[in-house]
Amino acid sequence: MFYRGKYGDTGDARDMGLKRQRLMDQGPSYYGTPPGPSYMYDAPPPVHPAYSYIPPPFPVVRLRGLPFDCAEAEIVDFFHGLDVIDVLFVHKGGKFTGEAYCVLGYPLQIDFALQRNRQNIGRRYVEVFRSRKDEYYKAIANEIFDAPGGSPHRGSSRARSSDETRDLSEFKGVLRLRGLPYSVSKEEIMNFFKDFVLSEDKIHLIANSEGRPAGEAFVEFASPEDSRDAMSKDRKSLGYRYIELFPASHEELEEAASRDRLLPKSYEGKDSTEPTTVLRMRGLPFSAGKDDIIDFFKNFTLSEESIHITFNHEGRPTGEAFVEFASEDDAKAALAKNRMTLGSRYIELFPSSQEDMKESTSRVR
Repeated sequence: MFYRGKYGDTGDARDMGLKRQRLMDQGPSYYGTPPGPSYMYDAPPPVHPAYSYIPPPFPVVRLRGLPFDCAEAEIVDFFHGLDVIDVLFVHKGGKFTGEAYCVLGYPLQIDFALQRNRQNIGRRYVEVFRSRKDEYYKAIANEIFDAPGGSPHRGSSRARSSDETRDLSEFKGVLRLRGLPYSVSKEEIMNFFKDFVLSEDKIHLIANSEGRPAGEAFVEFASPEDSRDAMSKDRKSLGYRYIELFPASHEELEEAASRDRLLPKSYEGKDSTEPTTVLRMRGLPFSAGKDDIIDFFKNFTLSEESIHITFNHEGRPTGEAFVEFASEDDAKAALAKNRMTLGSRYIELFPSSQEDMKESTSRVR
């Protein structure tokens, strides 16, 4: 889905098109009927010599926190109503990072895309950021450079040096953690990063809009190199939860502080999850039914009435469900199934509550 039109500097566009040949064959038809010449990212119109023409921004955004089995069709659906021209998934070491670049039809659509920030794709909420053409092109080059059968002229030592330089440029000495247990303490986070020198005042737990733990945190490291090396802990477990790590910046941390999104010290380490008979499942195949969930928990006594699959406002499955167990002990024992697979998908399990279940299942289907 790549538009071979006039993106200002068509030489770059042609070069990129050669690298992403599958998109070149699609032609400009993905634009449909353009809303008018003033909206097109096209050659500059004639202007008076006294004025200089400032081209509109390249229409690309960056997504972070995508499901690791995310498909291009899900991105297109996420940006429903917008013209998605290209989706570039970002990989490192052959593994999907949970990030992607999305090229839109027109610069005007960037602001609409940003309105989807922190909305869900399946079980995961996705962050949407502004990006730039050079970042997108660089990501394409990196994908080609790292792909099997890439340039035969690159030497291994040279490639390693280039990777290190590129990686370090993405790190500012701050990481954002996502997926933390709500009762996590700063001491536990320090132990999670026990190979690095950290102090409690460099760990900042994030609160949700109600002032309760959001399961996220910012961690300030001694240097950008340390924050890059700490990414080796990405998707490692802390307690019963696996933790996702993302490069962040001091500006993002300051913004969270200015919006009162940092958890008060009085709440830090407080256990917000009391013993429960309810577990929340996340990552279900959209086609999964109650019979599939009963089979997943075949060592426990469940009925169809004890399983509550959730749906979004369009009436489609969200990939989540709540399961009521016969006892607190059963619910606790069932957590051993965390990250086991149902069909082709691995399933995440979290302690939940009757209140959360009622709130989620009472939404309009």
